[in-house]
Amino acid sequence: MRIHFRRRRLPPKPEGAQYKYNQQIRVPEVRVIDEQGEFLGVMPTGQALGIAEERGFDLVEVSPKEQPPVCKLLDFGAFKYQKEKELKQQKAHAKKVEVKGIRLSVKIGQHDLDNRIKQAIDFLEDGQKLKIEIILRGREKAHGDLALAKIQDFINQLTQTYELFTEQPPKRQGGNVSAIVGRKG
Repeated sequence: MRIHFRRRRLPPKPEGAQYKYNQQIRVPEVRVIDEQGEFLGVMPTGQALGIAEERGFDLVEVSPKEQPPVCKLLDFGAFKYQKEKELKQQKAHAKKVEVKGIRLSVKIGQHDLDNRIKQAIDFLEDGQKLKIEIILRGREKAHGDLALAKIQDFINQLTQTYELFTEQPPKRQGGNVSAIVGRKG
């Protein structure tokens, strides 16, 4: 008999804030702001919906955490489009920082070490963080102190080029020794 496991796929989380409008608003009273931005007062939701329908707009809950919630008279389609546009613009301006990996070994030669340093400098110039790691094999596991010294030496050589901050100092986790550093400024 074969046991079959299925992963349930969760529905994707909506990006940005979700706004309730018209019949979705379930609170008894709301504060109403009209299309020109003038405060109309606190009124029952049904009356606010009537005013919105009369003027040809949607009643949109813009601040649901207030007591009572703040609703505005506006075109929901245009409002939603504007919010999506702002979200895209925020994503475009957000700086994406990746953690790039540099793998060394305890017995690494000088030429290979120089190549790794050049590679690390290129990553730091691009604004990336570095995860420097050494995987200990066999008898190397008995000499974790050599790996820690090698990583610290590598970081010191990088410090000659850039001023670095240490996100995770060199530490040993089982058969791995790793550190995460990034460029200041």
